[in-house]
Amino acid sequence: MPHIIIEHSTDGHAQFDAAALMRALHDAAAGTGVVQAADLKIRTLAYSDYLVAGQRDGFCHVTLYLLEGRTPEQKVLLSEAIRTTMVQLLPQTKSLSVDIRDMDPVAYKKRLLG
Repeated sequence: MPHIIIEHSTDGHAQFDAAALMRALHDAAAGTGVVQAADLKIRTLAYSDYLVAGQRDGFCHVTLYLLEGRTPEQKVLLSEAIRTTMVQLLPQTKSLSVDIRDMDPVAYKKRLLG
């Protein structure tokens, strides 16, 4: 169920490999034990029009959506693991950020084909 959304600038990185970043964030999140690897869904959104503090500086922002119920400590563990991975893969990117969001388990609905 957890969703990882990677939003990033199209420039401002020494190198940006979306597939490698998705794999690394998958492994980092699953490695915490807070989420299961088989449940993770990851996608990217690239922005060619953006400003960071009024400047055209590179950015990468990750939002992790989880069904509510994780402890604050588990969320911090996930956030720090994701940020550490981003720093390793995007060392020249000016702005790196992570946000962990709770989803309402009553309102969240999905459908999977078997």
